[in-house]
Amino acid sequence: MFNLILFGPPGSGKGTQSENILKAYKLVHISTGDLLRDEVGRGTPLGKEAKKYMDQGFLVPDEVVIGMISSKIDERPDARGFIFDGFPRTKAQAEALDKLLEFKNTQIHLVLSLEVPEAELITRLVKRGETSGRSDDNEEVITKRIKEYYAKTEAVAGHYDAQGKLERMKGDNSIEDTFRQLTKEIDKYLLPA
Repeated sequence: MFNLILFGPPGSGKGTQSENILKAYKLVHISTGDLLRDEVGRGTPLGKEAKKYMDQGFLVPDEVVIGMISSKIDERPDARGFIFDGFPRTKAQAEALDKLLEFKNTQIHLVLSLEVPEAELITRLVKRGETSGRSDDNEEVITKRIKEYYAKTEAVAGHYDAQGKLERMKGDNSIEDTFRQLTKEIDKYLLPA
């Protein structure tokens, strides 16, 4: 089982590139954003709690997210592997994910970090908010999310860099060029299905 973390700030293209990787390598996508939006959309107690944090641009508590990820992995015992999109965002989450995967007799093999200038991120997120109805559609909340991302998640990059698993990638090229860069790294571990 091959496990990949696609890493980067909000608006860096993680969702788009995850779709491309999923098609090429037949992995299972675990997007904490999608998991949380599904819960919010269905109005579950977890979704209502998560929405309070999301609307303010804050992260949802770790134990909630780890539990959802564990369930998602258990639902797909036949998977070639998983793409973790938007998680982990803190060193504590990275350590919890490592422990969870170790318990399931696997590990993170590769971490690809999409690097995009902040001005480009804001432009992308404002456009996305106009069309998607997401709660992060104003510049104030977007800027807060980006600052929170950098404040908390650079330690995650360091965590995986220390393990020799981190590759930083330029994320503001065209979708196609960025995908080509990503596949060069993934192909070292797993060939397309």
